[in-house]
Amino acid sequence: MPNYIRPRRPGACIFLTITLAQRGSSTLVERIAILRQAVRATMETRPFRVDAWVVLPDHMHCVWTLPEGDAEYSQRVQSIKARFSRQLPMGQRRASHIARREKGIWQRRFWEHHIRDAADFENHIAYCWHNPVKHGYVDDVSDWPYSSWHRDHGRKQSEA
Repeated sequence: MPNYIRPRRPGACIFLTITLAQRGSSTLVERIAILRQAVRATMETRPFRVDAWVVLPDHMHCVWTLPEGDAEYSQRVQSIKARFSRQLPMGQRRASHIARREKGIWQRRFWEHHIRDAADFENHIAYCWHNPVKHGYVDDVSDWPYSSWHRDHGRKQSEA
């Protein structure tokens, strides 16, 4: 496997896709309280701004903005995954999971894209919010409960 070197831009805005090892699982929505606590705990030790987030049954998409001078998004992802995993029971694991002291809940890697400009930012926010509709979970973005759309839509309504 090639050694992938992730870009490191302090203060960057980044779109992330983080996926469970078992596609088709519903663990993330079934254990949403544990995931939320893992995110909160990580944000306390390594702050970042959540521009958008959507949690689907087996994966999640988010747009984060890192603090100025900080480029460590990989450590934040690792922390969220580890905190979440520690709260779940041990499942079936392959030998490689045991050797790496992993529970085998998450795919090892995650996908990241550094946001380039305002249009790219808006496109990735919309991608997060519309993903549950794309996957057929709901007909309208407002019907999916595990999305920052509710936070942001409510804010825009109160500002109007």
